[in-house]
Amino acid sequence: MLNDHYHQIWQTVQLIPKGQVACYGQIADLSGLPGRARLVGKALGRVPKEGWQGQSVPWFRVINSQGKISFPPSSEYFVKQKQHLQDEQVVVLGSRVKLKDFQWQPDLSELLFSLKF
Repeated sequence: MLNDHYHQIWQTVQLIPKGQVACYGQIADLSGLPGRARLVGKALGRVPKEGWQGQSVPWFRVINSQGKISFPPSSEYFVKQKQHLQDEQVVVLGSRVKLKDFQWQPDLSELLFSLKF
């Protein structure tokens, strides 16, 4: 069951377009797991190194509801996430992304046809 939830989360995260971000709670909701934002974080921490179903999972596009990178600023993962976002032209000031400028707002019909759970 837990593995199925991880797969739902990874599949949803794969839909976040380049240059946009989503929040943990938003991914939980879109994955059919409302209120499970922490589970999203756990699932992203367990993405296989080779990706999922032959595709990478862009974990770095998921940030917290305040628009911040959740890793401590001095950590290796903070630096990696910030760099990945900046490489995609997402503006990161300190540890914050302006959600009104970069938050993913998926079209519901896109989700209905793309998600397979």
